[in-house]
Amino acid sequence: MERSLELGNMTRVQEFVLLGLSTSPETREVLFAVFLTLYLLTLLENALIVFLVCSHTELHKPMYFFLGNLSCLEMSYVSVTMPSLLVGLWTGPYHVPFTACMTQLFFFIVLICTECTLLCTLLASMAYDRYVAICRPLHYPLLMRPQVCLGLAGTSWLGGLLVSVAKTVCIASLSYCGPNVLNHFFCDVSPLLNLSCSHVALTELVDFLSAIVIFCGTLLVSLASYSAIGVAVLRMPSAAARRKAFSTCASHLVVVGIFYSAALFIYCRPSRIRSMDLNKLLSVVYTVAPPMCNPVIYCLRNREVHAALLRTLRWT
Repeated sequence: MERSLELGNMTRVQEFVLLGLSTSPETREVLFAVFLTLYLLTLLENALIVFLVCSHTELHKPMYFFLGNLSCLEMSYVSVTMPSLLVGLWTGPYHVPFTACMTQLFFFIVLICTECTLLCTLLASMAYDRYVAICRPLHYPLLMRPQVCLGLAGTSWLGGLLVSVAKTVCIASLSYCGPNVLNHFFCDVSPLLNLSCSHVALTELVDFLSAIVIFCGTLLVSLASYSAIGVAVLRMPSAAARRKAFSTCASHLVVVGIFYSAALFIYCRPSRIRSMDLNKLLSVVYTVAPPMCNPVIYCLRNREVHAALLRTLRWT
């Protein structure tokens, strides 16, 4: 009897049960309509940015190249987590095979790491664009030629891929032999570590160190880029132009602050988060808000993008 129980306890979990965002049927219906609308709006905004950047030659510049990359990434990023959130709101708790869960985790980590580095590259490009336009206008085409832009974007994607492989292998190699209920709406690092019945200190250390390198490193570069943008803006001769530029930077900082504060709280901790309700709330913040707000803040308020959009609407 004891031996059979012991063998049963060592049986590897074959699937997980995702509880979803809410277990109340009345709340789920309202939330489903809200998040479905946000998901479709996010896809529409980012697809529009990609179309405008590809179809208008005046937008074939380094900054818009990175914005197009960011929009492609945002569509992929939100499509990794949002469908499982919507399924949970539509059906309630549902079963996810172990392999499917690890696949979702892999793509989520790839995309969130790449988003950090792409955002960082984009902000640095914007800062450099303003700096060179004011101080060294003749050097910009040479230093930001297409090969350099492709290399920066490729490095961002490759870095996210390598980090994701390391983290996913560590988490997938753990033993899951007890409860299989994930109190979350997608397969994330912290809830999976909470279910593991093996020693997770090494995995937690890998997760913590990679999060520190990715999030804190890119955050420091982003802040340095904003400082450079601020210096360039202060050199503008027009007070009205300075006010408009600072207004745009303030909008950028709000979205970057929301993304990094939520992500840093969840991932840059040396131990697992025990409050899964807080984890779910913060996950909604950084998986839904940035992909929806970034196109509006970085592109649709931009004069050149706005002009390209108006021309497209006239053609149609």
